[in-house]
Amino acid sequence: MQVFQRLGLDSKIVQNGNRISCMNITSPNLTKLSSIDLKYFETKYDCQNIAIHRAALQKILATELESNSLKLGYKLSKMEVVGNSNLLRFENGKKINSKITLGADGLNSTVRGFLFPTTRIRNAFQVCWRGTVNHALPKKFKNELNEAWGKGNRLGFVQIGSNEVYWYASKTFKKSASEHSVDKLPDFFSGYDHIIQSIISKTPIEKIHTATIADLAPIKKWYKNNTCLIGDAAHATTPNMGQGACQAIEDAYILAECLSKFNGNEAFSTFQKLRMLKVNSIINTSWRIGKIAHWKNPIATGLRDQLIKITPNRINKKQSQQIFKLETI
Repeated sequence: MQVFQRLGLDSKIVQNGNRISCMNITSPNLTKLSSIDLKYFETKYDCQNIAIHRAALQKILATELESNSLKLGYKLSKMEVVGNSNLLRFENGKKINSKITLGADGLNSTVRGFLFPTTRIRNAFQVCWRGTVNHALPKKFKNELNEAWGKGNRLGFVQIGSNEVYWYASKTFKKSASEHSVDKLPDFFSGYDHIIQSIISKTPIEKIHTATIADLAPIKKWYKNNTCLIGDAAHATTPNMGQGACQAIEDAYILAECLSKFNGNEAFSTFQKLRMLKVNSIINTSWRIGKIAHWKNPIATGLRDQLIKITPNRINKKQSQQIFKLETI
């Protein structure tokens, strides 16, 4: 939200989303194990924390673009260095000669494949289901994000509109995500609170998105030949900290600042120096959280839950502080 505040878009986002004042880790019955009070950061950075449907956010951003600046249907097929520029060839037969190229094409980035073909995608061996449902949470949950941890699975939910809830659930698999069928979701979470069971049961199965959780092992360089990677193409993370889209947004803002002051690879080098330490920390922390959240052994999960309970709030605040801090040139 700090980025959108600087761009003058924060009021539109507030109007189209739902304010979140705390984030909780809970047991399956929604008993709090840990809580981060976001009001402290709202005061410090003078901005709210908003949960919003991604489609609503995209619509807000798209309306701010100049007409005809967004072109769809261009899937990159080949990239060649020609002098001091790049020749980009697309599957639709079109080609573009570009002096500056930004690869923002996600975890399975085609651009990254041309620049750095030996990078490694890590499989977390967890399947993730996501959905939205027309549902009003009880008042006590209206302005919270809650994530319930069980044994080998977990489920989180948050209100994103007056009568709309976004939720996600994940479960460990041994070899393939196909081991867990989406139609068995109610069974997987039958031991969880009735609110969680209600959210699942009210979501039409055809509106539940299924994916395998993975990330990009941290890479040493994001740019080459007047081309720079940003967002998931540069530093894809598992979703355990809710920072994938957030860090991509920060990338875009800070890279734009760098390009306004420096040329080509100098801008990219400055951008990388400003951003890499933070995003690599998020990648590694998120990976660890995902593994701990999915422990199955009853003794291990019992100890885990007790350790979460006794962790001082100042430690949680310090970790969150690193995420909220926005780099400046």
